[in-house]
Amino acid sequence: MSVAWDDSTHALSEKEQGPRVLLKLRYLRRFLMFTGRKLPLTLAFVVLVAVAFGASCKGFFVDPVLTGITINPTAPEVDVDKTLQLQAFGTYDDGSRKQVKSGVSWSSDSRDIATVDTNGALSGVTPGTAQIQASAQGLSGTATATVIGNVTAISVTPTSGSINVGDSGIALTFASTPGPPLFITADNGGTLAISPSDSLFTCSVGVDSSNNPAEICTATQGAAPAYQVVMTYPSPSGGTVTSQPTVTITVH
Repeated sequence: MSVAWDDSTHALSEKEQGPRVLLKLRYLRRFLMFTGRKLPLTLAFVVLVAVAFGASCKGFFVDPVLTGITINPTAPEVDVDKTLQLQAFGTYDDGSRKQVKSGVSWSSDSRDIATVDTNGALSGVTPGTAQIQASAQGLSGTATATVIGNVTAISVTPTSGSINVGDSGIALTFASTPGPPLFITADNGGTLAISPSDSLFTCSVGVDSSNNPAEICTATQGAAPAYQVVMTYPSPSGGTVTSQPTVTITVH
């Protein structure tokens, strides 16, 4: 008895190779028949799986969509002939917020008061206010820029007050002359002095009840019975202008 391939050149006898060889030849023949018929379908299936997997992976990493633009700082103030760097921040549909660093266009509606360059650098020209706009991807945000210059006097509101230890604080607004109302704070060129100076009575930049820039002063346990607060600002002549009168805050 003999066993032969379809190709007679590979004919092998059972006597020569033995039962094990015969069994292997049978499996090998079936494998070749299967792969010969099924290989194209198998390759097509692998390709489809790869395409589907790639598409699904892309779906997992869709970039968030920009939904809004804001300008930081939200109420910029700059001196005449000085520059302040503005930044555009984007809000996205996934709830995130981050700085938009490219593709932003800047503009000012009153270039005789304030200008802004392509990088968001705000420059003061003359005292007054100007609307600054930042635009990106069809969205825009605006901020009112105030230009301060030639300050000759600084008034303060209120001129005195009292707070309790642990209270939310008292708001002090320092308005310059000439106007329109230009509020001076410790982060737009002003220098705040507190006497006595300790860590138990502090003031930080915020807004008052009318949303005007202000210094918010608070006291903690152990603070002195009273503190005096003044604001100074550089004058065009090279000296400084001091707020009048000196504010006295009593602490309870």
